[in-house]
Amino acid sequence: MNKYSEPTADTSDPLPGDRRLDSATEAFVAHRNLLFTVAYEMLGSAADAEDVLQETWLRWAGVDLGTVREQRAYLVRITTRQALTRLRTLRRRKESYVGPWLPEPLLTAPDVAEDVELADSLSMAMLLVLETLAPTERAVFVLREVFALSYDEIAEAVEKTPAAVRQIAHRARAHVGARRPRAVVSQTETRQALEAFRRAIATGDLQRLLDMIAPDIVLLTDGGGVVQAATAPIVGADRVVGVLGRIDTEMVLQPAQVNGYPALLLRMDGEIDTVMAVRIDGGLVTGLYAVRNPEKLSRVNRETAVGR
Repeated sequence: MNKYSEPTADTSDPLPGDRRLDSATEAFVAHRNLLFTVAYEMLGSAADAEDVLQETWLRWAGVDLGTVREQRAYLVRITTRQALTRLRTLRRRKESYVGPWLPEPLLTAPDVAEDVELADSLSMAMLLVLETLAPTERAVFVLREVFALSYDEIAEAVEKTPAAVRQIAHRARAHVGARRPRAVVSQTETRQALEAFRRAIATGDLQRLLDMIAPDIVLLTDGGGVVQAATAPIVGADRVVGVLGRIDTEMVLQPAQVNGYPALLLRMDGEIDTVMAVRIDGGLVTGLYAVRNPEKLSRVNRETAVGR
C-alpha cells in the first residue's frame, strides 16, 4: 500500500486547520488502494470507483478527526455508502445497455495474482457473478469475504444491524457459491496456455484453437452499442473459433495482467481495440470476455501509453 511521508518542518506556524488537513490527507492516501479496490469490486467500473474516491475525500476532509476511533474503518464506511448510492444508479443504466455488460478491465500488478483470493474476486467471471447480487448483498459479500471486515464494521457501513448483516452474508455466500466459477489452474499454467492461445490466433491456426477450446465455451463481447460487437453470448467451440478466425491479421496481440489474471490486449495502430480476458479450466479455454466499448478502454489505453 502507498506510504505518505510526514510533513516536513516549516518555519511558519501552520494553522490548526492546516494540520488537520495534513492528517486527513495522510490517512486517505495510506488507505487509498484499499478504498479503490472496495469501490471497484462493488461497481465493476474503475472510472466510477475513482469518482467514489473523490466523493469519499470530500466527505473525509470535513470530518473532525478527533471523533474518529478507527480511520480505516471510517473511510471504508464512507466509501461503501457512496459506492452503494452509485451502484443503484448504475443498475438502472445497465437495464438499457446494448448487448452484454462486462466490467471495465483493470490492469493489475503481478503481486495481485499472488494473492489468490483477491485475484479471484477481481476476475471478470467473479465480477459477473457479483452482478447478480442485490446492492447491499454485494457490499456485504465484498467487505466480509474479500476484505474480512467484522460484522460490526460492515453493519456500520451498510446501516444494518450486525444480526441482519450475518443473515445477508450467509445468503450472499450461498448465492455466490452456487454460481462461483470453477477453480482455475495455476498462474504459470494459465500464462503458458494463454501464450499458446495467442499464437494460434495470430497465425490463424483454427485447428489448434479448436483443440484448446472447451466444447461449451462462452464468448461475451461488450461494445456498448458504440462499436461492433455481438449483442448476445456466443456459445460453442465452432462458433467462437469462427469469430476468432476473423480477427484482423494486422492486430497486435499483447499479453497483459488484467483483473488478476493473464489476458490479451488487441491493438490496432497502437491503440487498444479490445481487452480479452481468458478463463482457463482444466487446460481448456472455457470463457472469453472481450471488452470493446471505448469508454471502458480509456484507462487501459492511458496506463499502457508510455513505452509503446
